[in-house]
Amino acid sequence: MLYAALGAGALILIILLANIVVVPQASEYVVELLGKYHATWTAGIHFKIPFFEKISKKITLKEQVLDSPPQPVITKDNVTMQIDTVVYFKVFDSKLYTYGAVNPVSALENLAATTLRNIVGELELDGTLTSRDTINGKMTSILDEATDQWGIKVSRVELKNIIPPQEIQSAMEKQMKAERDRRETLLQAEGHKAAAITRAEGDKQAMILAAEGERDARIARAEGEARAIVLAREAEAAGLRALKEAGADASVLELKRYEALTKLADGRAAKLIVPTDAVSAVSRNVLFSEASGLGSATNPDNAPDPVAAKADPCCDNKKKR
Repeated sequence: MLYAALGAGALILIILLANIVVVPQASEYVVELLGKYHATWTAGIHFKIPFFEKISKKITLKEQVLDSPPQPVITKDNVTMQIDTVVYFKVFDSKLYTYGAVNPVSALENLAATTLRNIVGELELDGTLTSRDTINGKMTSILDEATDQWGIKVSRVELKNIIPPQEIQSAMEKQMKAERDRRETLLQAEGHKAAAITRAEGDKQAMILAAEGERDARIARAEGEARAIVLAREAEAAGLRALKEAGADASVLELKRYEALTKLADGRAAKLIVPTDAVSAVSRNVLFSEASGLGSATNPDNAPDPVAAKADPCCDNKKKR
C-alpha cells in the first residue's frame, strides 16, 4: 500500500508539474475548456486543468511581415506588370485571430493581391510608376478595415518592385535618354547664351569706360588749355601794367603788340598786314625820339653811319629829267 500511495503521489506531482504553463513575453495562448473557448492567457505562469483544458493556439503579438511573391497586374492602359508587396501587420485580438479565419495569414495575402489588382487597374502605366505612395496608402486603409474581424492590425503596405514588360522598359529607357539629351542640349544652349551675354556686357562696359576715359581726358586737356590761355593773358596783362607803371608811352605799347604778332607768326607761313596809320604813328615816334635825343635808335659816338640807300636807276633818271 505504501508503494502504491507513493506511486500515486508521484504521478499526481508529475501531472501537476506538466500542467504548469509559462507564457513568454509578447505572446498569448488561447485556452479551450472541453472544446470551447475558455480564456486567453497573457505573459506569466498559468495552471491548466488536466484533461479538461487545452491550449488551442499560441500567438505572438510581435509585428510580422508578409512578403508576397511578384504577381501579374494589368493597368488601365492594358500593360501587364509584375508587382510584389510587403505587408506589415500584428495580432491585436487573439480570440478573433484564432476563430475569425481558418488561415488568417493566407487570407491576408490573397486579400492584398486582389486589392492591389483593383487599385492598379484604375491607373495607367505612368500613374502606377509615379503613385507608389497613393497605392500604399489605399492598400493600407482597405486591408486594415477588412482584417479587423480577423484580429489583425495592418500597420502599412509597401510596393517592393514594379517590373514592366521588357519592351516597355526599353521604350522608357530610350525616352529617358532622349529627355536627358534634350536637357543637356538646353543646358549647353543656355550656357552659350549666358557666356555671349556676359561677353557682350563686358565689351559694352569696356567701351563705356573707354568713352568715359576719353571724355575725361578731353575735358582735362581743354581745361588745361583754357588755364594756359588764361595764365598767358594774365601774364600779358601783368606785363602791360608793368610797362604803364614804368611810364612807357603808346609807341612802346604799340611795338610790344607788333612783337606779339611777330611771335605768333614765327615758324608759320603767314602774312601780317599792318595798317598805314600804325606805320605812321611808329615813324612819328621814331623821328621825335631822334630829334629830341630821347630813346635815340643810333649811337652818336661809336656807331657807324647808316648804310646809304642804293641808288635806284629808274627813279634817279626821272628826277634828272
